[in-house]
Amino acid sequence: MSGGVIIGVRITHETASVDRIDDACRLDQRALVEDLLDREGVSEAFALQTCNRAEAYVVTPDPAVGRAALGTWAGDLGEAAVWTGHEESLRHLLRVAAGLESLVLGEDQIIGQVREAYTQARGVGALGGLLEDALLKAIHVGERARTETAINEGVVSLGSAAVSLVAADRDIEDATALVVGAGEMGTLAAQALSRHDLAELVVANRTRSRAEHVASELPIDAEARSLSALERSAADADVVIAATGSDEPVLDASLFVGECTVVDLAKPRDVDPRAGELEGVAVYDLDDLETVTDRTERTRAAAAREVETMIDEELDHLLEQFKRRQADDVISGMYEGAERTKRAEVTTAISKLESQGDLTDEQRETVEAMADALVGQLLSAPTRSLREAAAEDDWETINTAIQLFDPADDEDGEGPMAPRKGIGPEGSEIPPEVAARIEDD
Repeated sequence: MSGGVIIGVRITHETASVDRIDDACRLDQRALVEDLLDREGVSEAFALQTCNRAEAYVVTPDPAVGRAALGTWAGDLGEAAVWTGHEESLRHLLRVAAGLESLVLGEDQIIGQVREAYTQARGVGALGGLLEDALLKAIHVGERARTETAINEGVVSLGSAAVSLVAADRDIEDATALVVGAGEMGTLAAQALSRHDLAELVVANRTRSRAEHVASELPIDAEARSLSALERSAADADVVIAATGSDEPVLDASLFVGECTVVDLAKPRDVDPRAGELEGVAVYDLDDLETVTDRTERTRAAAAREVETMIDEELDHLLEQFKRRQADDVISGMYEGAERTKRAEVTTAISKLESQGDLTDEQRETVEAMADALVGQLLSAPTRSLREAAAEDDWETINTAIQLFDPADDEDGEGPMAPRKGIGPEGSEIPPEVAARIEDD
């Protein structure tokens, strides 16, 4: 029987530095899901890790159990951690897939990352009735947002704007590209470049491990190097995008050989100003990108409002689906358990009556009808209460009922209240006349 509540915790670019997010990813995505799934009370688990976020979700019988299960992972996050309850977690997942929570509003890469995380969690058996439907809904919303609105049109980050400017200046396909710097800006530039059919992509950074992390997150093969290799890297490059936090230029004019398009995203500059005087070397700076990004930001901000409305509608549908299913699961369990008990008692009663003399078919039908009536009358009130609880978002009542009618305590897993697929003769053992009463109540 599907039940429980979702609890989530995350750190993102809004609350933590890139290094802090890296520290939170000490377990890879799949390993974290498996670790969470092994914790007491956890029936489902999901994790999403990217350059700009580390998030984890569990389904447990109640919120306190969920917080305890996530606490061992989130314990080191401190004030950077953002905790979300059931409905907040659902809304956040929809927003993430739609691109509303990204560093670059509406960026496309995140929906692919959500799909991959979903596939990994599903592959280790970590998804059940709640997270499975939530993630499928999130992916659906992400797809709708990108096909029905302009949320991903144009370029809004300086990194993607730099690549757009390069593509306008020269043929970027089959080019050798170098990104200098593996912070937020460099990461976005590398991601934008990776969407082109490059001959080679190199990410160089003062700390090589950070460059390796950025390279490993890209959808294409990329090489990580330290800044000590800049002389060779710049000489081989057709395209260079620089975005470090250095106080002095890291790319001297003497490093550039032959034709090259260079975009300097840093302030102060990463590129020696004399590089622009070299024949065949085109150098662009932040001023060249401002107009492009301003126009796109306005377009995407308007689209974001449309996506917010879309999310409100889709979240309402998802919550209604959860409430209806959980209430119906419990009701189905109650009636099926009662039906099995009724059949056993009717069989015993008829056997005793037959030992006292033959019974006619009409008498047997009378006994059966009386038993059916008792079942319907006894369970009518709890059926109404559960449906009212579902309509009023009373998750506590529904989850209490789930625990009461959970068959897990029976050794063979087929206890008196074991659930079936649904209410009614199809997919369950409930007789049509009893199912009809459920639908009428």
